[in-house]
Amino acid sequence: MRRTGTTRRGALTATGALALGAVLTGCGDDDEETGRGAARSGSRAGAVRAEKALRTTAARTSAAMAARYELVARTHPATAAGLAPLRAAVREHAKALAPGAGRAAPPAAPGRVSADARTALRELAAAERRTADAHAEALLTAEPELARLLASVAGAAAAHAYLLTELAEEIPS
Repeated sequence: MRRTGTTRRGALTATGALALGAVLTGCGDDDEETGRGAARSGSRAGAVRAEKALRTTAARTSAAMAARYELVARTHPATAAGLAPLRAAVREHAKALAPGAGRAAPPAAPGRVSADARTALRELAAAERRTADAHAEALLTAEPELARLLASVAGAAAAHAYLLTELAEEIPS
């Protein structure tokens, strides 16, 4: 009497045929023929351009902050020692954010600095808060790797704002 129903050999053959069909379907060049491949490469190029634009903007923002630090330190030499580590960190942020080989974008003109050292430090702290906000906003549209970098730099800018506020309290009038 012959056994009816599914045998082990039949089940393995059917499973192998289904797996082979799935592999062959996934390996086809249908994307290029239907135009989806071109759309994917176009969207990749768009993503690269968008990331470069985000990096350029973020690097310019950090470079402008570094220029502000330089200006405050030159205008108020008593603050130079306290600003040195923060200024170095901001320069490194600009390098890390710069697209390409890590060269920072040229900074914009930092503007004027208050004649009072405490006021200048408070203005620098406010600028750091604006920088933190700008980086935090930019990370919402960034790719994951760049978003992590922007989040780190935004956190550092917020910490710098706090430290600058504390430094303003310690500087004699």
